[in-house]
Amino acid sequence: MLFVIAAPSGTGKTTIVNEILKMNPEITFSVSATTRKKRKGELDGKDYYFFTKEEFQEKINNNELVEYEIIFNQDYYGTLKSFVDDNLVKNKSVMFDIDVKGAMAIKNIYKDNAVLIFIMPPDIETLKERLKNRATESQDQINERIKRVDLEIGKAKHFDYIVLNDNLKNAVSEVNNIINSFNK
Repeated sequence: MLFVIAAPSGTGKTTIVNEILKMNPEITFSVSATTRKKRKGELDGKDYYFFTKEEFQEKINNNELVEYEIIFNQDYYGTLKSFVDDNLVKNKSVMFDIDVKGAMAIKNIYKDNAVLIFIMPPDIETLKERLKNRATESQDQINERIKRVDLEIGKAKHFDYIVLNDNLKNAVSEVNNIINSFNK
């Protein structure tokens, strides 16, 4: 199965994904490709596959991506098709931490093999506070991310499950229960 976790930036999806992966070591994490600069402590091939814009464009031209999008600061983000297909052939479940548009593309391609889980923020003010507190982006970048929130929440109805993250422990438990219902 492909377990796709998506949410607006700052909702806690990466934290939830990390907890789920600790609880389910048999699930492989899908490392996204990007053209954005590495943040402190990030490793190529572990956190993201980092490419130049030219390299990423070549992957687009060669149809090597399941999905991609140009977002924040004109950086590309996407999922390598070879990674997904290799894991499906090996009958391994894969966990994705991606944006809403990417989640919809994965569902479109992989149909019933993809389970979409939307992480809902408790409210916009909490979301803004989380983005500011993580201190990884400029105010302009935070504003860009906030502009997308309504669009992303509007797509939640197309997901298989919606999990409210107003309590991290409860949200992790709920996502884990969803995953376990498929991994029997």
